[in-house]
Amino acid sequence: MKSRIAVVGAGLMGHGIAQAFATAGHNVKLVDAHKETLKAAPGRIAASLAELGIEPGPVLDRIELSGSLKDAVSGADVVMEAASEKLELKRAIFREAAEAAPADALLASNTSSIPITEIGRELPERARRRLAGVHWWFPPVLIPLVEIVSTEFLDPEYFERAYRLIESIGKEPVRVYRDVPGFIGNRLLHSLVREALSMVDAGVCDGETIDKVVRSSFGRRFSVLGPMEGVDLVGLELVRDVHSYLFPSLEKSGEPSPLLDRLIDEGKVGVRTLEGVRKWTPEQVAETRNRVSSGLIAMARKAKG
Repeated sequence: MKSRIAVVGAGLMGHGIAQAFATAGHNVKLVDAHKETLKAAPGRIAASLAELGIEPGPVLDRIELSGSLKDAVSGADVVMEAASEKLELKRAIFREAAEAAPADALLASNTSSIPITEIGRELPERARRRLAGVHWWFPPVLIPLVEIVSTEFLDPEYFERAYRLIESIGKEPVRVYRDVPGFIGNRLLHSLVREALSMVDAGVCDGETIDKVVRSSFGRRFSVLGPMEGVDLVGLELVRDVHSYLFPSLEKSGEPSPLLDRLIDEGKVGVRTLEGVRKWTPEQVAETRNRVSSGLIAMARKAKG
């Protein structure tokens, strides 16, 4: 059964989410408060589809650009929010969406770190019970995982409805039963990043070495062997012994790394300034982006046979 999907936000994540739903045959209304971002979305989607070898026309025919949030959600079965990572902005979107969308519409947030419970805390009870986390990973058209997040308010029927919807478009949903900041994936990812920044700051190694170690060792293995599988394969006794020596020396700070503060204060914020934890040239930035894109496309094609 095809649904009417309203995607709120046409930027980094939103246009890709719209593309994923439209490619699967759903009708999508895409809205963004920034007119230029909205205007650029069809071109970005067409380019992505071309990279994937998909004829853009039929997919774009299922995506309608909308001038207002009320118009976009008024007939929607699903309201998929993909706005900036700002709590008050997301709360405002869902306040308006809850009033304008059908009373049984699934409300979903793509936040990557804000607890869904906090986003929906001020909504009426009838809206809170329909608000789930539906966290996609960038780029959403190429990464299969989507985290479906429950809350203390969410009706189990809507939890399963969100799961089945994502599963129906060929993604790999997982159920997150407790609404913790960052959910599952980002808690794991940023635990690694915290330790990596700590080692760079302490002079253990540089940023290039961190990337080489991850990409050339366990990063390669993780695509075929998950960490819990690995724990069981090597044996819990060995894992406990390693942890007893290792854990006392790991970074435990509950604050962002001071290395980030120093680099940001120096105007070194990443590839935009050609320096962050690593130094970049424009050619290296382009090569890295191309490598990531082509690698993910190759994996997606292989997965589909």
